[in-house]
Amino acid sequence: MPRKKYSPEDIIRLLREAEVLISEGMPTRQAARKIGVSDQAYYHWRREYGGMRIEQARRLKNLEKENGRLKQLVADLSLDNQILKEASRGNF
Repeated sequence: MPRKKYSPEDIIRLLREAEVLISEGMPTRQAARKIGVSDQAYYHWRREYGGMRIEQARRLKNLEKENGRLKQLVADLSLDNQILKEASRGNF
């Protein structure tokens, strides 16, 4: 069975549903199954998105994406810089 990729908005909505079920006395494992995820996924999501609003989750994902892009840019520029240093040492 292929894994389903949930958006941050979906995750927060599902976490809220699970919180309601748990507050009504349902065990955590059963509440996680009721919303359609494993208990490991539930705990992972709760650690990552617990207490967030949807706007905050969107911003977090956008910042993570931008951070990854900037890290790649720094790595590329560092490599270019290293190549230029090596080339200049050989010419002089």
